[in-house]
Amino acid sequence: MVVRDLAAGHGERVLFSGLDLVVSPGDVIGLVGANGAGKSTLLRLLAGLDRPEHGSIQLSPPTATVGHLPQEPDRRPGETVAEFLARRTGVAQAQLDLDAATQGLVEEAPGADDVYSVALERWLSLGGADLEERAAAIGLSVSLEQPMTSLSGGQAARAGLASLLLSRYDLFLLDEPTNDLDLDGLERLEGFVKGLRAGTVLVSHDREFLARTVTKVLELDLAQQQISLYGGGYQAYLDEREVARRHAREQYEEYAGTRAQLETRARTQRAWMEKGVKNARRKAPDNDKIGRNARVETTEKQAAKARQTEKMIERLETVEEPRKEWELRMEIAAAPRSGAVTATARGAVVRRGSFTLGPVDLEIGWAERVAITGANGSGKTTLLAALLGRTPLDEGHAALGPGVVVGEVDQARRLFEGEEGLLDAFAPHVPDLPPAEARTLLAKFGLKAAHVLRSAATLSPGERTRAALALLQARGVNLLVLDEPTNHLDLPAIEQLESALANYPGTLLLVTHDRRMLDAVRVDRRLRVDQGKVYESR
Repeated sequence: MVVRDLAAGHGERVLFSGLDLVVSPGDVIGLVGANGAGKSTLLRLLAGLDRPEHGSIQLSPPTATVGHLPQEPDRRPGETVAEFLARRTGVAQAQLDLDAATQGLVEEAPGADDVYSVALERWLSLGGADLEERAAAIGLSVSLEQPMTSLSGGQAARAGLASLLLSRYDLFLLDEPTNDLDLDGLERLEGFVKGLRAGTVLVSHDREFLARTVTKVLELDLAQQQISLYGGGYQAYLDEREVARRHAREQYEEYAGTRAQLETRARTQRAWMEKGVKNARRKAPDNDKIGRNARVETTEKQAAKARQTEKMIERLETVEEPRKEWELRMEIAAAPRSGAVTATARGAVVRRGSFTLGPVDLEIGWAERVAITGANGSGKTTLLAALLGRTPLDEGHAALGPGVVVGEVDQARRLFEGEEGLLDAFAPHVPDLPPAEARTLLAKFGLKAAHVLRSAATLSPGERTRAALALLQARGVNLLVLDEPTNHLDLPAIEQLESALANYPGTLLLVTHDRRMLDAVRVDRRLRVDQGKVYESR
């Protein structure tokens, strides 16, 4: 793929312009930038789903196949897992085209032979001939005839990964492919991406995944309105970016210092010149022609020096000041401590179809910090729902302790998915917070005037996550429940969340597959959930 002078934006707001990119076979290009910088927009443009405001995108050859994995699983009502896999691998559309071409042959339409040949070649190249056999062997834990809408978030993530592993595109465009994947899924995804002969452009905020897979990094820097391509992998990008930013700051400071010195000199010279003119006028009646001429000459020299200095200022090559990047400054407001026991479960059992969680016997004490891990579909989210009283138990007992105030970022970000405006969706959860203060708080999380009046459903997943984090800062909580909190968050926000968790004094339940977050956040206990059973791991 060859991209030339590409531009895109939202209304009057420019996301990027002048973007050039070449994607060759074997390239794995990591697309990075803050939430809202245009990463998903760029992938949609490359996939041909949207039209650019300016520029061109060319495939070589023009018949090359492009696969786009969107950020959130697009589960359609009535679609089975098998149909989902066929659609996402491109085989379903190729089959429709092949059927139409076959009908053309039957009807002896002009040029039908060529149309059929192209359609058959495309169907074969996408793996249509053996898709059913490969799908059956991929190792999905759900039936291929099960509706996609009935799957949990983890199961849907596995189906999305399966659709990727079964795909045979010439170019892959992957938008947050690591979201909701467990550690086994991450390893399979890494192996798949590193083994591709096709070109790949991917968006991910999983730092470990980026470090292990990408060969180049394309940065969309919204603050500086710059696009930069770095070679040598993710760590090389971090190092080069740090050096480039330091040099840019040093160059600006040198320029600003030189200009300030020259402007001070010019002001002094003009002041001396004006003083000389006044002196010459005051002493004008003096019959001493020599003295008068000397004063005039001195004044003219000062004027010449001032003009020379001003020309030096004009000849200075302007260096724009690097714009300071917007930074999330996050803290989690703590409510008064709860009782000694925050949550308990005694013989707790939850049954959902063929899946059973439990029996669970568990006690979470005040200020304990607990990491919960396990494979997709093992029951982590169900365990959280049972502890919080959100899911009715089939057996046993579960309860929160006295004085517990829960703050939660759930896996689906359900608080902000309706049609009402973001501010209207935010306000009921903090009834004592005046609207003006709510706006100010949301703005601190990068949700400005253009966001707060939009319906929550139109926000990006990253923006909905930021709104959920803003709510934690607005409300005092003493039991913090985070279910895959890094999904959709940009890298600076993830680092700020880790910093906020380091200073949070209450009880923490953290579900994450982010390997670097598991290393960065201090925890006292680790629970492993495996096929509905909960184990304490040290």
